[in-house]
Amino acid sequence: MQTWDVLIDDVTERVQKRINCDILLGKTTPKTLTLSHMTQLKPQDLAEFIDHTLLKPDVTRFQLEKLCKEAVEYNFKTVCVNSSNIPLVVEYLRGSSVLPIAVVGFPLGAATTSAKIYESQEAIQNGAQEIDMVMNIGALKSQDYEIVFKDIEGVVRACKSVPVKVILETAMLGHEEKIIACVLSKLAKAAFVKTSTGFGPGGATVEDVKLMRKTVGTSMGVKASGGIRTYQDAVKMIEAGANRVGASSSVAIVTGSPKKKWQFDY
Repeated sequence: MQTWDVLIDDVTERVQKRINCDILLGKTTPKTLTLSHMTQLKPQDLAEFIDHTLLKPDVTRFQLEKLCKEAVEYNFKTVCVNSSNIPLVVEYLRGSSVLPIAVVGFPLGAATTSAKIYESQEAIQNGAQEIDMVMNIGALKSQDYEIVFKDIEGVVRACKSVPVKVILETAMLGHEEKIIACVLSKLAKAAFVKTSTGFGPGGATVEDVKLMRKTVGTSMGVKASGGIRTYQDAVKMIEAGANRVGASSSVAIVTGSPKKKWQFDY
């Protein structure tokens, strides 16, 4: 067995034992909700958990401007867009507390590490304050764990103090692969693990969020994304362990109003 295979097998076995015992790693507690909070929680209280998202390839300047106005109006945590749209979003958000964030290697994760590093650094130069990178999914499924680790670590190092979220595309992964992806992300010192791009075969599930939280413990963030359209959807994800939610239906989540025609399913 290669060194990486031994390491991953060992860590995965230990993590699985913790999961089976329902024991969380780490010492700090992420901001999450419990069932007892649900009766007191208003939809607008979820705004601080939300990355207001628009990632379709045909997004217009008008839609980006509206996205940012909504984020400021409802006090969402961030606006998440493709890296090419960061300069516009930075201008639209200027003077507000809403953070502009960029996706990298999106949506396939199949770009080279050097390409992901360049895209991340350029996005940060243009004003991105968080980076959501897509993991090398094919390498993980090929059990090329060193490639996956170095890919994530390379981006994390290049981003320096800017937090990096690792998109796992959980709908493409088996149970053990999800654990391994979380372990590698944690070893590479990423800030968050994230469920989905919204362009894959499925989105966030309560089961996956619970698994991710139990795997990374409480010292990392967990972002649920893909298919989250209502207040009830968002609360379920946060109760499962997510401390960030990515959604294009953010306004509907915090107001209960129908989604606008221009908004998309991520």
